[in-house]
Amino acid sequence: MMKLRLFTPGPTMVSPEALLAMAQPLDHHRTAGFRETLKECVDLLAYVIGTKTRPLVLTGSGTQAMESAIIGCCKKDAQTLVCHAGKFGERWRDILKVYGIPHIEYQQDYGVGFKAAAVAAKFKENPGIKSVIFVHSETSACSISEAEGIAKVCRDNDALCLVDGITAIGTIPFKMDEWGIDIAVTGSQKALMLPPGLGICAVSDRAWKVIDSHQAPAYYNDLKKYRKSMEGNDTPYTPNNQMVSGLKYTLTQIKEQGIENVWARTALLAKGTRAAVVALGLKVFAKDPVDSVTGVLLPDSVDEGKLRKTLRSKYGIHCAGGQGHLKGKIIRLNHMGYVDAVDTVGAIAALEWALAEQGYKFEMGAGTGAFGKVIAAG
Repeated sequence: MMKLRLFTPGPTMVSPEALLAMAQPLDHHRTAGFRETLKECVDLLAYVIGTKTRPLVLTGSGTQAMESAIIGCCKKDAQTLVCHAGKFGERWRDILKVYGIPHIEYQQDYGVGFKAAAVAAKFKENPGIKSVIFVHSETSACSISEAEGIAKVCRDNDALCLVDGITAIGTIPFKMDEWGIDIAVTGSQKALMLPPGLGICAVSDRAWKVIDSHQAPAYYNDLKKYRKSMEGNDTPYTPNNQMVSGLKYTLTQIKEQGIENVWARTALLAKGTRAAVVALGLKVFAKDPVDSVTGVLLPDSVDEGKLRKTLRSKYGIHCAGGQGHLKGKIIRLNHMGYVDAVDTVGAIAALEWALAEQGYKFEMGAGTGAFGKVIAAG
């Protein structure tokens, strides 16, 4: 009768109440009721993202939403700067390659975030850049980039700013309009506390001008079609209306708590977890750590695969391993969405027990104690 607790950085845990909201009898999606629910979701999404635009709800994933934005905003007669220091930044680079979109790669080591000053230098080296793509919260490498500063650099250079906010929006401070971001993308299975299945894309007026200036090589992923349907609070193709019902529930929860309070809770969980990692004699992975997920660098004496298997099979804690060259070297613990301090201290306790099973030497209770002190101090 063990409980499974998802500590992966997506999908994250879903509350029983959200599951019940999606378990209501299926209705047809071309109804006034669905359109009203979608309208409420769009209004709430605008609040969470920090925009006066009307975010688009796509039936798909964050990758679908990001691909739609890229092929709409990144034209073949202009250069795009793609910043990558993790698996997701690499994915956006690969999309540019697939569509034959001219681009310049700015690569850094995993765990290092992109800084505004360095992006500004890229503009000086390449004056033809018309759009910039980067990941705000790169959970594959547990790092954060300077979204506000990079967005300003893009504005100063008359370029569009496309942000993968998939593990940032609803987790850490994100202010689309105030910062001047042109594209903000997220997905349902992260901080929005739902299963996978919905992609969200918010588009600025500047970005719409570029999208409207050409025909993107897209049919289902044509953002112009979603905008047209959204004028009537509808979708151009069959939506996942059960997921939209769940989205209304979880977004309402976020609005009632207040987005600033959500950011503060996430930051506190991350701070406590990092303190626990250090207390256990381990290292936090990432030079520029992000609050959405904590990366734990394991010593050579610890078998990462065995450790994660023990955490799940004996204690019901499913955490993520490393990706790319970090596979087998780190584990990642999520702080997004439907997770609190009690869940997290339990995960840290389980980590201690699993480490002890492998003979790793530390003071039992050091991690949970350090975490508790941070939480108690607020």
